[in-house]
Amino acid sequence: MTPEERENYLNKVQSGTLVGTDPSQLLLHGPTKRLVDKYHWHSPNIGIVASYSPTARDVEDHFGVFRGVDQVEAFAQATIVSCGTFLECRKLNCLPDALGDKFVPAFISIGNVSFQSYLEQGDRFISIGNIKFYKWRQMVCDGRIYKVPKHIDLDEYFSDFTDERLLKYDISKDFIKVAELHDITGRAILVDLFKKIA
Repeated sequence: MTPEERENYLNKVQSGTLVGTDPSQLLLHGPTKRLVDKYHWHSPNIGIVASYSPTARDVEDHFGVFRGVDQVEAFAQATIVSCGTFLECRKLNCLPDALGDKFVPAFISIGNVSFQSYLEQGDRFISIGNIKFYKWRQMVCDGRIYKVPKHIDLDEYFSDFTDERLLKYDISKDFIKVAELHDITGRAILVDLFKKIA
């Protein structure tokens, strides 16, 4: 990242949102494990809407279906990892890779998860996450996963989305609810402490 790109990114972290940020700049694990394609709406202290489309690799050896465990991982990346990293970068005025040198993102717990539908390769879905708690590098989110109708431009659809609509899951009935998730919890653990635990 050039000095100018770095300054632009830090300015965005301090005064903006994740919309327009490439998830690869924020989610530091490799591309085969990254399950977020794009951020469509973000209110830093309230929540986020992000999308992903399962690839052939994601459904390999599983009947062409994107597994429930992968849906939970995609939701966690879109919510607790993305939102938590953004807020930590804001607090420390740093880039995500600086956090990667100090912390390891880890699941702490998962509450109730219920699935009402399924996803296949090529389907596009959104994770809508509501931040319930954030303190001491720990974040807890509730939310839902919806399959996106093919005709909807997500950037345009969420361009006038609001905090209130997110909290009510106020979206078109054309979106198909796939899963509802509660108390998805993650924490950035100090690298040295993580190594001791392992």
